[in-house]
Amino acid sequence: MSPDSQPAAQPSVLVVDDDRGVRSALEINLSKAGWTVRLAETGEEAINVLREFGVDVVLTDLMMPGMSGMELLADVRQRWPSTQVVLMTGHGTVERAVEAMRLGAHDFIIKPVSKAELIAILERALREKTLTDRVEHLEAATAERFGFERLIGNTPAITAVYEQVAAVADSDALVLLTGPTGTGKELFAHAIHYRSRRRNGSFVQVNCAALPSGLLESELFGHERGAFTGAVRQHKGKFEQADGGTLLLDEIGEIPPETQVKLLRILESGRFQRVGGTHNLQTDVRVIAATNRDLREAVRAGDFRKDLYYRLDVFRIAVPSLRDRRDDIPLLIDHFIQKYAQQHEKPALTASEAALLPLMEHSWPGNVRELEHVVERAVILSTSPTIERFNLTESLDIADGNDALLPPGMSIQDALRERERDLVIAALRLEGGVQARAARRLGVSRANLNYRIQKLGIVVKDITYE
Repeated sequence: MSPDSQPAAQPSVLVVDDDRGVRSALEINLSKAGWTVRLAETGEEAINVLREFGVDVVLTDLMMPGMSGMELLADVRQRWPSTQVVLMTGHGTVERAVEAMRLGAHDFIIKPVSKAELIAILERALREKTLTDRVEHLEAATAERFGFERLIGNTPAITAVYEQVAAVADSDALVLLTGPTGTGKELFAHAIHYRSRRRNGSFVQVNCAALPSGLLESELFGHERGAFTGAVRQHKGKFEQADGGTLLLDEIGEIPPETQVKLLRILESGRFQRVGGTHNLQTDVRVIAATNRDLREAVRAGDFRKDLYYRLDVFRIAVPSLRDRRDDIPLLIDHFIQKYAQQHEKPALTASEAALLPLMEHSWPGNVRELEHVVERAVILSTSPTIERFNLTESLDIADGNDALLPPGMSIQDALRERERDLVIAALRLEGGVQARAARRLGVSRANLNYRIQKLGIVVKDITYE
């Protein structure tokens, strides 16, 4: 049966017994109780029935010629792990019952058993089967949505990120994800969590830039009843909610100074107090921080605590901008076309080579997020199996400043950083990579230019010179 079965309107049971009379009696009684009943005389025949039909519960005798009930149990648990097995015997011993449960039997029945008792046991087995199927379905859906294997791209720039994610995931090390807005830092945070030993714990995230200081502290650390006006009940913060799991602190560079002190304490000791509280609480959380700011520059400017920066910068992963992984654009486009064709109930779609060319040449100031929005719009507007054109007019106008200041989701810091990056690369390209001449063209010192190259993540050897 598929894990999506929830369960069938009529539950199914396979009765396995070499006694024809027992099989017939069970078939009559269980059918009257609303079960679909299938029969097998031997363990080998039962395996064939399971291969062809699949059932919710196997009800099998222990002592049979050929394959015994215990051997059948072991085989079923290996091949169909969510299918529940109930063993029955007229010669029960405690040792046999213990062995059956050790091998994964749902229950062990001593004959004779009343109809009411048998039905109750089978219904409990069915509930366990249903719960197991649901858990498997949720785990599969989670892996599909957030698993490492679903990350898109194979250029060297993004492959290096995959390798870093794989290396750090199963540790409890604090991870700092850096990179411009729209590069997918949240997706990588999810991948780290779902590849870690904390995957069965909660994944909780908070946008540190979305709340003012007072509310941010309450959101992170929780508050006690009466801590402030409107605090009518106790509230558990994100650190408590994520206990045993992972907490993503997005936009970490926007945390105000007074909150930075409390954040440093909990990162160092795991201890904190709710707002308005007097008791120390303890939490076990793996923290992932993400930022589009240069935290080192923020430290130099006095906007970010140096000790907090060093505590966060344990394992840094720099997520590249889309312009630094252009060869991944066709893969991303194909992925988003399939995603949104399914979401908007469109037939199978592809993009023509002519339609891809402008996308390969676009600067993508909004990175992968901007590309995703462009593709989704094209899918919605498509009227034929092949997308012949992607509308970049709005995106280009935004980048040129004609219709708006910034593309959706892009901060002024990102825009300025991208413009600065463009200017530095252009100067290096014009001067053939000679940094002294490029510095003079930009009106800065050689040391200042070298600092900017490092800050902006520019790889000089990768620049093409005309």
